[in-house]
Amino acid sequence: MAWLVPLGGGEIATVPLALRNLLDNRSRLVRSALGIAFAVFLMLVQLGFRTAFIDSTVEIIRNFDADIVLTSSTKFQFGKKAPFSRRQLYEARAVPGVASARPIYAEWTRAIWKNPYTHESYIVQVLAFDPDQPVFLFPEVQRNLEALRQPDAVMMDRRARRFLGKPRAGLESELGSRQVHIIGTFALGPDFQTDGTLIMSDRNFEKLFGGAETKTASGGAPALPDAEFGLIKVTPGAVVADVQQALRSALPSNVAVLTRQQFVDQESAFQAKYSGVGPIFGAGTMIGFVVGMMISYQVLFNDISDQLPQYATLKAIGYSTGFLVKVVLQQAVFYALVGYVPAYLLAALLLRLLGELLLLPMRVTLSIMIVSFFLTVGMCVISGLIAVRRVIQTDPAEVF
Repeated sequence: MAWLVPLGGGEIATVPLALRNLLDNRSRLVRSALGIAFAVFLMLVQLGFRTAFIDSTVEIIRNFDADIVLTSSTKFQFGKKAPFSRRQLYEARAVPGVASARPIYAEWTRAIWKNPYTHESYIVQVLAFDPDQPVFLFPEVQRNLEALRQPDAVMMDRRARRFLGKPRAGLESELGSRQVHIIGTFALGPDFQTDGTLIMSDRNFEKLFGGAETKTASGGAPALPDAEFGLIKVTPGAVVADVQQALRSALPSNVAVLTRQQFVDQESAFQAKYSGVGPIFGAGTMIGFVVGMMISYQVLFNDISDQLPQYATLKAIGYSTGFLVKVVLQQAVFYALVGYVPAYLLAALLLRLLGELLLLPMRVTLSIMIVSFFLTVGMCVISGLIAVRRVIQTDPAEVF
C-alpha cells in the first residue's frame, strides 16, 4: 500500500506509508535520527577500537617473510616468551618441500630502552634474526642487512610512541644498559601492549639478552638462545598444506606448525576473546546495541502512539494486521538508514583523527561497515517488533 502524492505538472508518485509517517513531522524525525545515530556511533567507535587493537597486534606477523610459522605449542600470545630449541629448525630443513627454516629471537620484558633525548627508560619489543637469513618483509630492513651486522646496531620503528624519542640514523642510546646506535628506521607502529619495536642481528641480540655464558661445542663465543619463532619458506611448486603436514609428522609435539594466516587468525582470536582489552570492546559494542534498541523502541513507540487513530482507521476499513506490522517495520528500517549515515560520517572522522594521534590503524573498514549496518537494522527491527504490539492490540471502537 502506498500513498498517492501529487507532484508538479499534475504527475502522481507513490510513496510508502512508512516513509510518509517519517516525513510527517520533520523536527521529530531529526530528533529521532540523532538519538539512533548516537547509539550507532557508539557501536562504530567500539568496533573501530576493537579492529585497531587486533590489527595492530598482528601487523608484525603479516610482515613475516614466511609460508609457515613454527612456535612453541605452549605459546598462546605473540608477546609472551615461549621459545623452542633451534635444533628443531635443523630437523625442519630436512623435510621435503622446505626451502629454508630461519629463527627469530624476541624479548619483551628485559628490553629497556632509554629515550636518547630525555634519558627516561621504557620497555620495548626487540626482534632479532641472522642478516644472512632475512625474515622480514619491511623494505627498509631488507636494504640495511649489511649495516645490521655492525656491533650494537639496531633499527627502530619510526612509528613508535613519541615518548621513546624520534629515531634517526646515527642516533645513539642505551638498550638494556648497553650503548647501541640506530642505523635506520622502518614503519610498523605500536599496539595496545607494545610502545615500539627494535630489530637487530642475532649476534647483537645474544650479547644483550643471551643470558648465561653457555659455550658452543667448540668452546668459543656464547651460544645463541632458543628461537621464539621459526619461519619456513617452501620450495617453488610445493603445496604449503602438504609441507605443513609433513612438518607436523617430523617435528615433536612441543612445536606448533601453522601457516602464516593461521598464526594471524590464532593471535586475532586470542586478542578478541581472552586478552584484557578485546572483550571490553566487544562488550562496548553490545552495550551500544542495547542502548540503540531502547532509543529506537522509544522513538517508534511515540510515533505509533501519535498515529494510533490512523492505524485504527486502517484496521477499521479492512487492512490486515500483517500490513500494519509491515508498515511499522519499514518505518524502523528507514530510521536505521537515517540514523546510520551521520553516525558513520562522524565515526569515520573521529577514528581517523584518533588513529593519527595514537599511531594505531583506526578506520571504518568494510567489515565494520557491514557489521555495524546490520546491527543498526537489527536493533531497529527488533524494537519495531516490540513496539508494533500497540498497533496489533488496538481496537478501532475504543480509539473512536
